[in-house]
Amino acid sequence: MDSVEAVLREQAPHVLGALVRHHGRFDACEDAVQEALLAAAVQWGEHGVPESPRGWLITVASRRLTDQWRSDTARHVREAAALPHKQMAPAADAVPSGEDDTLVLLFLCCHPSLSPPSQVALTLRVVGGLTTAQIARAFLVPEATMAQRISRAKQQIKAAGARFDLPPQDAWRQRLDVVLHVLYLVFNEGYVATSGPDVHRAELTDEAIRLVRQIRRLLPDDGEVAGLLALMLLTDARRLARTQSDGSLIPLAEQDRRQWNQDVLREGVGIVTETLTRSRIGPYQLQAAIAAVHAEARRAEDTDWPQIVALYDVLTQFSPNPVVTLNRAVAVAMAHGAQAGLDLIEELAGDRHLADHHRLHAVRAHLLELAGRPEPARAAFEEAARRTTSTPEQRYLRARADRLS
Repeated sequence: MDSVEAVLREQAPHVLGALVRHHGRFDACEDAVQEALLAAAVQWGEHGVPESPRGWLITVASRRLTDQWRSDTARHVREAAALPHKQMAPAADAVPSGEDDTLVLLFLCCHPSLSPPSQVALTLRVVGGLTTAQIARAFLVPEATMAQRISRAKQQIKAAGARFDLPPQDAWRQRLDVVLHVLYLVFNEGYVATSGPDVHRAELTDEAIRLVRQIRRLLPDDGEVAGLLALMLLTDARRLARTQSDGSLIPLAEQDRRQWNQDVLREGVGIVTETLTRSRIGPYQLQAAIAAVHAEARRAEDTDWPQIVALYDVLTQFSPNPVVTLNRAVAVAMAHGAQAGLDLIEELAGDRHLADHHRLHAVRAHLLELAGRPEPARAAFEEAARRTTSTPEQRYLRARADRLS
């Protein structure tokens, strides 16, 4: 990311927050800010970043907003007559109030009236400052499709009568959980790309980590915010070791741990250690603790699997779902033998959410191989390869199957 892009991403939510707070029209303000960001990308690239980038963007976006309203004469007259002075956009040279609207924008983008894909897309566009084209590339959909998704999301927010304000106290925890889940989805899609030629998409993982860092600055005492940040850091620290030079996937047990980013690991371990001692425990903290146990093992064979099983036992109580059960089955197999894990996996065969997913077949294949049953393991690897839409995973799974032929 170059310096201009970094400034634009940093300033985008503040500029939009300033306009929406004064005008209250999210959809129109968001369009105006996008035009200002595009203009800045061109002009700043040629002439450099101005002394007050936020003021510059607010001025340009306000002019775009005014031009938009003037194009409709009747509306302009009505707006001009009804618009109180306090609703005028702040002047370019006004001293910033210091009010950070990032969290408010995140809550707005994750409004319960939106579907999860729309929440993710709108969050990346509005808070992350990514262009529609960048988001479309990240999710491997045509730009026109992503533009329609974002446009529908803004219309749904308008129709729902959502206000630019923090949710009421009784809805605070639930809405924050939605925000964290959306960022968790963004990170996962970046770290384990579900389709396409790449193992991971760093633009998504980096953006998710950046946004969670922002939330943590605003909510430093929230244990789950800290837990999510630690989980992302501990996971992303292994990114370079996950692929070979030709892009092939390397499983965790076979990674060269010297390639793990030790600075990032130390930060993640430090956060989760501090958080677990002072906060009410939650699912993200538990997942971060599991990632920390992996991080502390110098070799794969040094991994403390009984401790990981114990952490999954607690996680199952907080967040029982098929994915947690599948991951726990792997830990149980490593701690107590492959057959113990296979017995747990069989319980998932009837789960409608996981039965057709390639991960269930891939895990079964690994455990069958560990159990010394090459023929059913090879068939399971081939089945998993048929079901995944990720090209690197397909290559990896077929290679494992071929090795057992």
